[in-house]
Amino acid sequence: MTDTPNNADFRERSRLSRRQLLAASAGALLLPSLPKAQETAMTPKAFAYTEVAISVPFGQAPWQEINEAIRQQPGFLNKTWLSGHGNNSLGGFYGFDSIENARKFVTGYFPTEPRVFGVAHNTRVFDAQVTEAASRDMGAVQYGSAGDAPGAFVYTELQLSVPFEDAPWQARNKALKMLPGLQNKVWLSGLQTRTLGGFDAFDTLDRALDFAVNMFPETAAELGCAFYTRVFDASVTETASRAMNSPYYSPAA
Repeated sequence: MTDTPNNADFRERSRLSRRQLLAASAGALLLPSLPKAQETAMTPKAFAYTEVAISVPFGQAPWQEINEAIRQQPGFLNKTWLSGHGNNSLGGFYGFDSIENARKFVTGYFPTEPRVFGVAHNTRVFDAQVTEAASRDMGAVQYGSAGDAPGAFVYTELQLSVPFEDAPWQARNKALKMLPGLQNKVWLSGLQTRTLGGFDAFDTLDRALDFAVNMFPETAAELGCAFYTRVFDASVTETASRAMNSPYYSPAA
């Protein structure tokens, strides 16, 4: 059979299409999968903790407006809203794509929030990279681990300075994994200060209180140092946290 010009054109297009397909397939093997690429993009390089010295029931807080403003901040990944148990303080635990952006957030934007209310506030920045292995070992949801919705959060910080690589976190993790009600933990290492701390999710408020009030002070006493603990009711902030892509909640409400 003699090729007509149309047949020749078709064969050439077919060969070209096959070459393009093979090239695309080979390229796909060299590129990370979409989920892996997304995980890398969302992996936090820094954490920020904030708490405003104000007492207001969370339902009366203007969290929708604040969420909108925070979403515009450079490097912002997610926020978990915090409502202080016993005092109704307002705060948050944030993930950022870099230490520099976390630092800009706490020194630039964030002071404008409490200034509106005329109150003081606390901020901390933590290097998420040096604690990543320890946090992953504790099932930290910031690194993709699944977890049930928490009932409460506990923030802890010890008044000592130690490079995190010198901290006995493996032994501490082994003990914490046996702690009733502890769902997961993010280890914290203070930027510049190297303070040791954690942000822990518990299944109930009662178990979180037991840890913060009865157990953690014993740990600090063994180390001979002062400490800071805060307990937050996760149930009242769930909707606001979901709206900020908090990793403690699945995407579906």
